[in-house]
Amino acid sequence: MPNIKLLLVDDHAVVRSGLRMLLEAQTDMEIVGEAENGREAVTLAETLQPDIILMDIMMPDLNGIEATRLVKDVAPDTAVLALTMYEDDQYFFEMLKAGASGYVPKRAAPDDLVTAIRTVYQGEVFLYPSLAARLVQGYVKQDMPDGSSPSDNLTDREREVLILIADGLTNAEIAERLGISVKTVDRHRENLMRKLNLHSRVDLVKYAIKRGLIDLDEW
Repeated sequence: MPNIKLLLVDDHAVVRSGLRMLLEAQTDMEIVGEAENGREAVTLAETLQPDIILMDIMMPDLNGIEATRLVKDVAPDTAVLALTMYEDDQYFFEMLKAGASGYVPKRAAPDDLVTAIRTVYQGEVFLYPSLAARLVQGYVKQDMPDGSSPSDNLTDREREVLILIADGLTNAEIAERLGISVKTVDRHRENLMRKLNLHSRVDLVKYAIKRGLIDLDEW
C-alpha cells in the first residue's frame, strides 16, 4: 500500500519540524514538501500533487483559507486538513466552505492528528469533537421557512446511507453494514447529493447534524 503523501504548510519552521518528526515516524506517511505561506502551498500542491495538505490558516502572503480555494482548483484530488491554533467560528466555517476535508486544533493530541490524516485519506471528513457543535449552531438556522425539507423526498435506504456517511463510515463499511454493493452505495450517495443539492461529504455531514440524524454526544 502506498504511503500517504503529505505537504506541510505553516509559517513557523519549528512547527513544521515537529510535524515532520511525528509524521515520519508513521510507517504509512511520507512528507513530500513544506511551505511557509499560502502562495508556496498552492505552487507545491500543483507540482507535487500530494494526497493531503496540513494547512495553517494565518500566514503571510496568502492565508490558508484562500490557499485552500486555490489548491482545490490546481489539485482537486488533494485533500486539505486545517491544522491551526484558531478555533473561532469564522475560520472554522470559512475553511470548510473553501473545501477543507477536516479541521484540527493544534492543541489536539498527536494521535488525533494521525487519525485525522488517515480518515481524510480514506475520503472521509474529520471534525475535531469539540468543534462538531459549531456546525449545529451555524447550520440549524438555515432551515426552510415553510418547515419543509428536501429530506422528505429521501427513500428509507437513502436516509440510512446518509446517517452512516455522517457517522464517518467509508463506502465499503456502509456496503458491508447494509449488505449491499459498494457500487450501490455510490449510487445512493449520488442521489442524496442531487436531491439535497449538496456537493461534498462535508455538506452531507453538516446536513445530517442539522436534521438531528446523528448524535453529537457520540463524536
